Amino acid sequence: MADIELKVTEVRDLTPNIKMFELVAAQGGDLPAFEAGAHIDIRMANGLTRSYSLSNDPTERHRYVTAILKDMKGQGGSKWMHENVKPGDVLWATEPLQNFPLNEGATKSLLLAGGIGITPILAMGYRLRATGAPMHLYYCTRSPEDTAFMDEVKQVFGADVTFTHDGGDPSKGLKLTEVFKDYEPGTHLYVCGPGGLLRAVRDAIAHWPEDAVHFELFSSSRTDEQAAEIASRENQPFEVELARSGVTLTIPPDRSILDVLIEEGFGVPYACEEGWCGACMIPLLGGKADHRDEVLTDGEKQANEKIQVCVSRAMPGEKLVLDM
Repeated sequence: MADIELKVTEVRDLTPNIKMFELVAAQGGDLPAFEAGAHIDIRMANGLTRSYSLSNDPTERHRYVTAILKDMKGQGGSKWMHENVKPGDVLWATEPLQNFPLNEGATKSLLLAGGIGITPILAMGYRLRATGAPMHLYYCTRSPEDTAFMDEVKQVFGADVTFTHDGGDPSKGLKLTEVFKDYEPGTHLYVCGPGGLLRAVRDAIAHWPEDAVHFELFSSSRTDEQAAEIASRENQPFEVELARSGVTLTIPPDRSILDVLIEEGFGVPYACEEGWCGACMIPLLGGKADHRDEVLTDGEKQANEKIQVCVSRAMPGEKLVLDM
């Protein structure tokens, strides 16, 4: 998939820490179509590539809209976008990618956004409104002033939205165990927000069917204990066979599959390099993987049909066969 050239037409403050970016085709004309929940990976002049969800109506072909929270604790992607990008600039990005799709066969869609997590959820609202499907949005922020797209959210969701402002104290936020205590067959839940919210949601919906709940991560949602357990796993060398290329590569203990693929000249999309964004997922044709990512569900890890190559490795004694 070739990158596309995008021109920045508008940059606007939505909150003190969130900016909206409107992008159009630099050479004019329509942009590649996207589905609700999709994102683009933007290539930055500082060498980083970062994934940003699209928030606008998926029927629009003349523009992409995204919103970015300035994260001073991050690796510099959002900081660079906030401090350097202005109207008239040209950016390079992937065509829209989809790791967070709507199930349009659902009898009802519940959407939960925490802060900047509203970005893909808003696009889902446009799509669900267009299809007439039953929906309800729970939108959690610190305060009204920290609530991005508030007017647009009200326009899209109408009466089907509940705003919750906790003032920075999660104990004063949405009562997740009450909201999600009852599962109605056919209902699907879509969640996007910070790691703490996602961990709390996972606890609250443990009784829901796994395939009825969908998460989009903007950062790791692991607890310190979970992160320590992953870090404690011993790395061993192993082989990776690229089925379509006829190449076999050796992955040393101190390098990832992604590192070696890039070094050998194989183009692989990637962004977070930490196992939570899903950008570098590759179909797995053979071999048992040691899945260390946060994107695949437990059922998908058990099925062992795809692998996130930035963090996951082979189980001891296994050779992995990738569809590359």
